[in-house]
Amino acid sequence: MGYLFVGPMLLGVMIFTLIPMIFSFTLSFTKWSFVTGFDKIKFIGLDNFRALFQDDVFLKSLGNNFIMLLAVPIGMVIALLLAVVISNHVYAPGAFKVIYFMPQISSVVAVAVVWQVLFHPSYGPVNGFLSALGMDNPPKWLADPNFALPSVMLLMIWIDLGVSLIIYNAGLKNIPADLYEAATIDGASKWAQFRSITLPLLTPTTFFLLVTGIIGNFKSFALIKVLTDGGPAHSTSVVVYDMYQTAFVDLQTGYASSMVMILFLCLLAITALQWIGQKFWVNY
Repeated sequence: MGYLFVGPMLLGVMIFTLIPMIFSFTLSFTKWSFVTGFDKIKFIGLDNFRALFQDDVFLKSLGNNFIMLLAVPIGMVIALLLAVVISNHVYAPGAFKVIYFMPQISSVVAVAVVWQVLFHPSYGPVNGFLSALGMDNPPKWLADPNFALPSVMLLMIWIDLGVSLIIYNAGLKNIPADLYEAATIDGASKWAQFRSITLPLLTPTTFFLLVTGIIGNFKSFALIKVLTDGGPAHSTSVVVYDMYQTAFVDLQTGYASSMVMILFLCLLAITALQWIGQKFWVNY
C-alpha cells in the first residue's frame, strides 16, 4: 500500500528529473541539435568540455555567477538585522513581513519592468534623484557594463529578502527566552547577547539559507532574461542564460548539455565544501 501511495511521486521524479539528468549527461559528450532527430547524435568525447574552457562568453558567464554569489551573504545579513528589529522593536510585525515578502510572490516580469523604469538612465527616478543631489553624470545602471551586474544583484537581494527574513524570524522565536533573561541578569549588553546567544543559535538557519541561496543564485535565469537579456556586452550573462541561448537559439544541444554538467559540478563542489565547513561553525 505504501508503494501505491508514493508510486505517482516516484514516477514523476523519474520521468521529469532522473531520466532528463541522465540524458543530459550523455548528451554532453555529443554534437547534436534536438531539431535533427536522435539518429543524428554524434559522440565526440570531451571535445565540448575542451571548447567550453576556450569559450570567452561561457567563462564570462561562469565568472558572473561567482560574483553574484556575493548577493547571498549580503542579503542574509540585511534579513537578519531586519528580523531582529521587527521581532523586538516594531508594532504589528506581521504587516512588515508581508511587505518584505511581496517581491517574492510578485511576477518576475512585473518586477523587472518596474526596475527597468527605476534605473532608466535618462528618465528613471533613481538618476533623477541623484541629479537633484548635484551628481552631473549619474550611472547608466543596466545600460552600463560596469553597473549592470551590481544592479541585478541589488534586485536579487530585494526579491529574496522576504524569504530570509521570515525564516530568520522563525529561528529567533525558537531561541529560549531564558537565555536572554540569564544574560541580562549577568549584566550582558544587547550586543553581547546578540553575539553570544543569537548568532550561535541561528547558525543552523544561516547554514540552510546559505545552501539554498547559493543553489538558487546559480539557477537565476528569468530575471536576467527579462531585465537585461544578458547584456550589455555579456556583463550580466550567467551559465543558465548562456545554456538557454546555446540550446534553444543556437540549437547546439550537446554543447549546452556540457554547460549543465559544469554547472552541476560547481554546485556539487560548493555544497560539499559547505557541508564539510558547517562542522566547524554550525551549532545544533
